[in-house]
Amino acid sequence: MNKTFRQGAVGALLDEYEKVIVELKQVLNDITDEELLKVADSKTTDPNCKSIQTILSHVVKSGYAYAIYIQNLKGNKMNAPATSLHSSIKEYQKELNDIFTFTTATFATIKDNELEECNNAKKLITSWGQLYDIEQITEHAIVHILRHRRQIEKFKLVLR
Repeated sequence: MNKTFRQGAVGALLDEYEKVIVELKQVLNDITDEELLKVADSKTTDPNCKSIQTILSHVVKSGYAYAIYIQNLKGNKMNAPATSLHSSIKEYQKELNDIFTFTTATFATIKDNELEECNNAKKLITSWGQLYDIEQITEHAIVHILRHRRQIEKFKLVLR
């Protein structure tokens, strides 16, 4: 199988982001809609981490938020979408595809030399108060999916 690699540092970030989304979607393939909705962690105080459904809704909203942070940094004023709960895995898999499409469009005009920024005044600030440049927020987005993919893998064991 031939793999096509995108060009440059921007391309590398998009390739890795796409890879973790594909891996997450593979983990979701055998989850039933009943398992999606079932509470797997009733002890957590984090409402985003009670079920596979709440995790995926959080991942989707965050995926858009990361790209919107970049859009806003570039001068395009946008708001993150509201959290939406879906009742099927297929809906979440479509949402994950849509996130990647939106993120790819966000990066359409970003050059490799715009990824890293040392001047804090030119960085984006997140809702939790962290300063990031474009590369850092994208790396965070990648690891965010990895962490929640792992969490879903654990939930599958609990639910089964």
